[in-house]
Amino acid sequence: MTDRSKICAIAVMAKAPQAGRSKTRLVPALSPEQAAAMSAAFLHDITENIAAAGRIEAIDGYIAYAPAGLEGLFDGHLAPGTGLVLADGAPAVPEGVAGFGRCLLHAIETLLAAGYGAAIVLNSDSPTLPTAFLAQAAAALAAPGARAVMGPAEDGGYYLLGVKSAQAHLFKDIPWSTADVAAHTRERAAEIGLTLTELPAWYDVDDESALNVLIAHISAPPVQGHPPYPAPVTAALLRRLGRLAPDLRKSA
Repeated sequence: MTDRSKICAIAVMAKAPQAGRSKTRLVPALSPEQAAAMSAAFLHDITENIAAAGRIEAIDGYIAYAPAGLEGLFDGHLAPGTGLVLADGAPAVPEGVAGFGRCLLHAIETLLAAGYGAAIVLNSDSPTLPTAFLAQAAAALAAPGARAVMGPAEDGGYYLLGVKSAQAHLFKDIPWSTADVAAHTRERAAEIGLTLTELPAWYDVDDESALNVLIAHISAPPVQGHPPYPAPVTAALLRRLGRLAPDLRKSA
């Protein structure tokens, strides 16, 4: 049996790509079918990004999904070796843990129960997240002591949260889908004495404005700071949709 105690599991919180149910805030900028295809492309790139981070630090990649029964819809959309864990929030949780927090806690508890030394939950909306951020998160959790790691999102939420033990208090009374999620999470970490490592802020692609930022990042990556992950599957889809100029290097 593999000793997972020195490995960090990173699970992408994801819905199965389905028209009308995936990336709905990208409609009408995209059709429901195109939005679902974008969701699938994001998942492919994000799981490949986790695999790349796994060549730097000891990391295993997963998809944390809901509801049960839709596992087959992920076929062909994930990096090889990516595992699946159910995270529908069904198990009992402490009072005050509600909504999306139940699913996050479910995913973390499942991974830690499988023997991993640390568990990270990651959004499914940031295909260009620098690989270095994922590696840094795993490295931070490998340090001794009671600690957590958070990647704040530019909209006030977070794109990543990691722990070494199940910390239900981090998800207690959090106003999900607001600009105060990261701030409240910092407060919860301080209340239970966790050392919180914060990564640089990054953006979520959940509306047309953010989609335009994504397109700009792929077409002209910034020269300063950590390089964005190139998200090749997403880039190829954007080119097919006419939202990104052709890659002339491939035709040269």
